[in-house]
Amino acid sequence: MGTRCLLVLLLVLLVLKCEVQGDDMARQDEATGPTLLSQMQESLYGYWGSAKAAAQDLYEKTYLTAMDEKIRDMYSTSTAAVRIYTGILTDQILSMLTGDP
Repeated sequence: MGTRCLLVLLLVLLVLKCEVQGDDMARQDEATGPTLLSQMQESLYGYWGSAKAAAQDLYEKTYLTAMDEKIRDMYSTSTAAVRIYTGILTDQILSMLTGDP
């Protein structure tokens, strides 16, 4: 029983030593500066911002008001037609379900 207690005590001391060393190394890493992950994240955010700005500039350069008007007109006509045909279909289904001639 004495050797088991000694073995358990040595394992506990080993684990505590590893914990203390790991904590000291983590503090040293934090003190040295930004981590690789944060540097990569900053560079990706920079690339994303520049791509977003370039896309916005391109959109503003190619924006045509006449084309926008045509698209809006086509959208309103097509939605009006869909509403009409949906109403007709709904009436037909209701008349079939109720049995009205």
